[in-house]
Amino acid sequence: MSAGPDKDSAAFCADLVRGHDFERYASTLFVNPDKRRALLALYAFNVEISRVREQVSQPLPGEIRLQWWTDMLAGARHGGVEGNPVAAELLRAIRTHGLPVEPLSRLIDEHQFDLYNDPMPSMAALEAYIHDTSSALFALGARIMARQSEETDHLARHAGLAQGIARVIAALPVDASRRQLFAPLQLLESHGSGMEEVFAGRETPQLRAALDQLISEARTHLTTAMALLMSASPEVRPLFLPLALVRRDLKRMSRAHSDPFTPRVTSRLRTLWTLWRASRTPLFTSS
Repeated sequence: MSAGPDKDSAAFCADLVRGHDFERYASTLFVNPDKRRALLALYAFNVEISRVREQVSQPLPGEIRLQWWTDMLAGARHGGVEGNPVAAELLRAIRTHGLPVEPLSRLIDEHQFDLYNDPMPSMAALEAYIHDTSSALFALGARIMARQSEETDHLARHAGLAQGIARVIAALPVDASRRQLFAPLQLLESHGSGMEEVFAGRETPQLRAALDQLISEARTHLTTAMALLMSASPEVRPLFLPLALVRRDLKRMSRAHSDPFTPRVTSRLRTLWTLWRASRTPLFTSS
C-alpha cells in the first residue's frame, strides 16, 4: 500500500534537509516527535530559498523563483502548489501551528541579496540579514515548539546572530570562489583589508584581525543566548541545540593556525555526537 501524498511530502522534506542542511536536520532528531514534521517543513523551505543562488546562472531566474514563493505565501497559488511537496508541508505547518506569514516573506526578501555580487556593506546590514534569516528560523521554530513570547523571540535573535555570523565565516571559501562577500566590507576596510584580498583567498594579518572581530561578535551573541536559554521555557530548549555546534565551530575558528580559506567538512557522526552530548545537559533538556 502506498504511503500517500501527505506522507510522501513529509519524507521529501526530511530528505531535502538531511541532504542540504544536515545540522538542522540532526537537531530535529532530539525534539518531541510530534513537532518534528513542522520543523522539517520550515527547514526545507529555508533550503529551497537559500539554494536558489546555486540553481541559477543569472539573477532574473532567481528572482522569478523567489517571487513564486512570495506569491504562494500571499495566497496566489499559481504553478500547482499541490505538486510542490515543500510548499504543501509549509502550508500545513502554518495552519497547524499558526505561524505568521510575514517573517517567512521577509526571509525570502533577504535572500534576494544572494542573487547579486554586491558586498555586504556593514555590520548593521549583516545583522539585519541574519535577523530575518537565521534568527527568524529560530523564532518560527520556537512557535512550533511552544507559545510565542517576547523572551523566546529575544533568545532567538541572539541565537540566530551567533549561528549566522559563524556560518558567514565558515562559508568564506565558497563565497570567495564566486566573488560573493558576506563579511561586512566596512569591517574589513576598518582593519586595512578589503574585497579583493578575500577573493584572492589570502589570509593577511589585516584580514585575520577583521575575522577575529567577527568571531568575537558571534561569541558575544552566543554567550547572551546561552544565558537566556537558562530561563527559557523547557519546551523550546531542544530547539536551540544547534548552539552547541556554533560553540564548537567558533572554538575551532579562533585557533591561531585555523586557515579561513580551507573548507572544513565535519562528519555527520561528529555532528550527531556533539548534539547528543549537548542534549544530555540540563541547558537543552525539555524536563
